[in-house]
This record gives sequence, structure tokens and C-alpha cells, in this order.
Amino acid sequence: MLISSGVDAALFGVLGLLIGSFLNVVIHRLPIMLEAQWKAECAEQSGQPVLAPEPFNLMQPRSRCPHCGHRIGSHENIPILSYLILRGKCSACKATISVRYPLVELSTGILFYCCAWKWGASSTALLWSAFSATLLALALIDWDTTLLPDTMTLPLLWAGLIAAALQWTSVPLAEAFWGAVAGYLSLWLVYWAFKLITGKEGMGFGDFKLFAALGAWFGWQALVPIILMSSVIGAVIGIAMKFSSGLREGGYLPFGPFLAGAGLAVMVFGPGTLLHLVGL
Repeated sequence: MLISSGVDAALFGVLGLLIGSFLNVVIHRLPIMLEAQWKAECAEQSGQPVLAPEPFNLMQPRSRCPHCGHRIGSHENIPILSYLILRGKCSACKATISVRYPLVELSTGILFYCCAWKWGASSTALLWSAFSATLLALALIDWDTTLLPDTMTLPLLWAGLIAAALQWTSVPLAEAFWGAVAGYLSLWLVYWAFKLITGKEGMGFGDFKLFAALGAWFGWQALVPIILMSSVIGAVIGIAMKFSSGLREGGYLPFGPFLAGAGLAVMVFGPGTLLHLVGL
């Protein structure tokens, strides 16, 4: 039985590696796609001519080296393995390939492995694997752009509520519903309190929606350990980056990656472990 579980988890891990390769595309291209959409909408509203752009989506055009334009072949796009064979360099111009690409693939593989180990080779494991892949992509998009796209946070929120309604998760629908409500309203209130006191915006509306989605997936009881862990780790990293002059212009740090990280920790270890880690 243990051997069978290990094989199932390994197969899920391989699937995660493949999904991780696609997540790299999503993380890079989705913000560009949204920015192009917003520019087109603004031009249309102002009466300016809108030129038909060349196809640019999650499927087109084929991935290329950003330095020399070399089209990446399928043999150069094998998760982790291609990076190791190429020694982290483009096969054409020898420019360095960011180590984040294989790290995203590896992280997704590990998350999928954990889901299969915890829930077995089941539809539940696939559901939580999709949840973890979405959180990972959201965390990195927010880190890069301070953007949490509605096209990802809102489907994640609805998926959590639907999963609870269909009893695909262990969270009763009432707890999922109130978790979504409490998650959104709690950060909404913090946002407005901070803005009234300082005149500044301390976070974006995407954070409200992401926290609401986590409440829908885990129930309202999990919100306290999630917000505590994300706040503590975010503060520690923020202070460290401030002293090392690593903060971006304006001195801000996106909160979404820490919410997403705490959500993944709850998925793997449970909310009790998070409370213990923060000393409660």
C-alpha cells in the first residue's frame, strides 16, 4: 500500500513538473496580456483607433529567448532536465536563463506530490493540485507586478465555494461562505482604516479577493493562522529587504505572495501547525 501511494505521488509529481512549465508561461504572459487589454479599452473609450495586435496569448507565439529571439524547441523545454543539460544558458546565444524557471517547475512538482501523498490518486488530489498551482502563479505574478488578476482570484474563490457545496472538500458550505465573507471584509476594513489614518493605500483590492478565496477553501477558522503567518513572515522579509536596500521604488512589498504561501502551508500541514509556528 505504501509503495502504491509512493508511485501515485511520484506520478502526480511528474504531472506537476509539466504544469509548472506552463505556469512559467502564465506568470510571464498574463500581466502583459492584461496590460494590452487595458490599453486597448482606454484607446477605445477615448475614441482613438485600436490597431489589431499580433496574436499574443498563453499559446501564441512560441516561447523564445528574450535576448536573441531563438525559438525554444520542445527538446529544450523539458522541465528541469533541459535547464540542467543546457547548464542554464540559451543554446543559441549562451545568455543566462533565470533559475526561477526550474524552481517553479520543481515547486509545482513538490506541491502535486504532497497533494497525492495526502489524498491519494483521487479527484480530491487533483482539485487541491489545481488550487496549489493557482496560488503559486498568483504569488509570483504579484511579486513581479503587484497585481493579483481577477481572472485568477475570482475563479479560485468560486471554485472553493462550489467545491464546498458539492462536498469535494471537508469544509461545510456555511463555513466556506462565511470564510469568504470574513476574508474579504477583514482586509477591506484594514485597508480603509489605514487609508483614513495615513492617507495612503496599504494594500490592493486583489489581496481582499485572495484572502476571501482562502476563506472559501479552508473555512473561516483558518483565516487567523493564515493572516498571522503571512503578516509575520512578510514583516520579517520586509525588514530584511529594507536593511539590504532590496525594496523596490516606493518601499512597498506585495502582500499576496505571503497570503499564498500561508495558504499552501495550511493545505500541506493544517492550520494548527501554522498557529504553533507563530507561537500560539
